Order: sequence, then C-alpha cells, then structure tokens
Amino acid sequence: MHQLAVYDMDKTITYAPTWTKFLVATARAESPWRLLFLPVAAIAGVGYGLRVVSRPRLKEIAQRLLLGGRMPEATATRAAARFAEQLDRSGIYRGARDQIAADRAAGYRIVMATASYGFYAEAIAARLGFDDVIATGVVREGGTIRAKIAGENCYGPAKLTMIQAWLADHGMARTDSVVRFYSDHASDAPSLEWADVGIAVNPHPPLRTMAALRGWAVEDWAR
Repeated sequence: MHQLAVYDMDKTITYAPTWTKFLVATARAESPWRLLFLPVAAIAGVGYGLRVVSRPRLKEIAQRLLLGGRMPEATATRAAARFAEQLDRSGIYRGARDQIAADRAAGYRIVMATASYGFYAEAIAARLGFDDVIATGVVREGGTIRAKIAGENCYGPAKLTMIQAWLADHGMARTDSVVRFYSDHASDAPSLEWADVGIAVNPHPPLRTMAALRGWAVEDWAR
C-alpha cells in the first residue's frame, strides 16, 4: 500500500503566493532594469481579473517581462536556490513544517503539487524535505528556460490530472494508495474530493464553506 501526503504550496505551506515575489526578487538580483516593466505586468494582471487574459498567459507575460523571453538554466538555478533559502528563513508556516514531519514519521511519501513553476518550486520543496514535485513546466531550449508553459498549468482539474499521471508513471495504482491532500483554495476541490483524506488548510471563505458541506477537515497553520 502506497501512502502519499500531497501538499499544495502557495498559501498552504507558504505565507503568501510565491510567483510574483520570485519574479521581483530575481529581476532585482539579475536584471534590475526589468523592474521598469512591473506596471505593464500589473496591467496584464488587470486583464486576468477582467477575464481577457488567461491564467497561463498571465504567467507567461509576467515571466517574459521580468525574467526575459529566455533565461539561462544556470541563472534560473541560482535564482531558485536564492529564493528558496530566503523563503525557508521567513516564509513557511510552522504548522506546515510540523505536518510534513508528522506525515513523514507516519510513513507517507511527501509530494508537492503546485501551479507554480517546477524550476523554482523544486528548490523550495528540496529545502522542506519533499520527496517529489508535481508542478507547471516550462519550455526548455538550448540551455535556456523560455517564457512559455510546457503542457498544462498545474491548477484546478489539471492538477488532479497531473497527479493521476504522476501516480501512473510511478507504477502506483490508485486502489493501492492512501492519499492525503492539503490545500488552501477551492480551485483544488477536484483533488480534495479525489483524496482519501481532504484537508482544507488556512482556507479562504469559499473553501471553508465547501469543507463544511463535504466533511473535509479544516486546519489553521497561520496561528
């Protein structure tokens, strides 16, 4: 029997969303002049709010503006390690650390499933002791990371599809697996429903309501 503890990342184990913070921190360290594009990125964010820019397209636009259309792999690796170190010092819920340790002690394989890009989420996961990462991919060409998503954005129903594909790739049948899933957001409802144990962590109001209706546990790691 496979025991899996699957965690969302942003606002589940971290105090705040990480993508914008990563973009700004990396631009400041690697190409400060790119911070001039922040207002343009904000306009794209307004477009997302108005539903004229999709979530995946918004991520690509922001990456192109603040990191460039192509970022050398070595630069991305350096930026990810620097950001992960900073986040580990001051951006992780104590309750998340405690739960990860408890799940590991209980024999669970610890998996991160996040809409964030894998090229930096993997560095965060490594510092926190995760075994595996399921995340949004980027197109890689000629030793560079392009501002283009590879495959699906690991969000909502697509996240569940990617988790299921990961299970199959690792030779784990769902019927032979016990899965715990942790998330702060209602967009992860498909994965919470699919798991044997769904846990709403630091839930925003829609997820708190959903958890009450569906009998999911609710935990507050922000205390």
